[in-house]
Amino acid sequence: MNRADRTLSEAGVAAIADELASAERERTTVPLLTARHPGMTVDDAYAVQNEWRRRGTAAGRRPVGRKIGLTSKAMQQATGITEPDYGAVFADTVFADGSAIEHARFSNVRIEVEVAFVLGESLEGPGVTIFDVLRATEYVVPALEILSSRIELAGRTIVDTISDNAAYGGLVHGGTPVAVDAVDLRWIAALLHRNEQIEESGVAAAVLNHPATGVAWLARKLAQHDDRLEAGEIVLAGSFTRPVWVERGDTVLADYHELGTVSCRFV
Repeated sequence: MNRADRTLSEAGVAAIADELASAERERTTVPLLTARHPGMTVDDAYAVQNEWRRRGTAAGRRPVGRKIGLTSKAMQQATGITEPDYGAVFADTVFADGSAIEHARFSNVRIEVEVAFVLGESLEGPGVTIFDVLRATEYVVPALEILSSRIELAGRTIVDTISDNAAYGGLVHGGTPVAVDAVDLRWIAALLHRNEQIEESGVAAAVLNHPATGVAWLARKLAQHDDRLEAGEIVLAGSFTRPVWVERGDTVLADYHELGTVSCRFV
């Protein structure tokens, strides 16, 4: 990360990380960072996120992957943000298919429909391509992402979202894992049901024309921050539907046809 592209001091980064940690504990939201720190840059935001990830790891949480956000036109239109971002995934935020999940654990709770890539090999460097991603992927699997926003939603910019760990709350994996050459990944489709009503539908090509494109983007972006994707990590490639709000008591199910279903219930 280029320090020249940063405007916040290390103390400023730590102070924002403290705010967000408190908001996560208390299930509250904080005012927009960009309204209070108008010169804040994308690199400042990733510095805040990296501090959040560092603290989690130091406290014993186990990093197991990454999420990519804002990769489809549907999500960009829903948020008003036009470039992708990424966040960290810890093991304690990963849920099995059919899980009962505490709704109060999150803030501004929404669900997205995604394809998750599980890597068999690491991906590193500024030249990573979609073909490198396909070679490195052990399998893909249907997944739901739980969004949780610890910064107020109205007026958010990419800087606010990145600082907020890309609004990541959790992921639910299920359905049938498949090799990347066993299915045309562009045409993985899903119907998203909330309480037995279809709320959204879409196909994975909506994610940058091919969901593996997002993973390649992520590997290149991480290289700018002297980081890489490791073998065994799970990568949420980005939503191909708009987010759906969920309340306590809601049941959510995404039907991926040949790849099965993935579901959860908020309690």
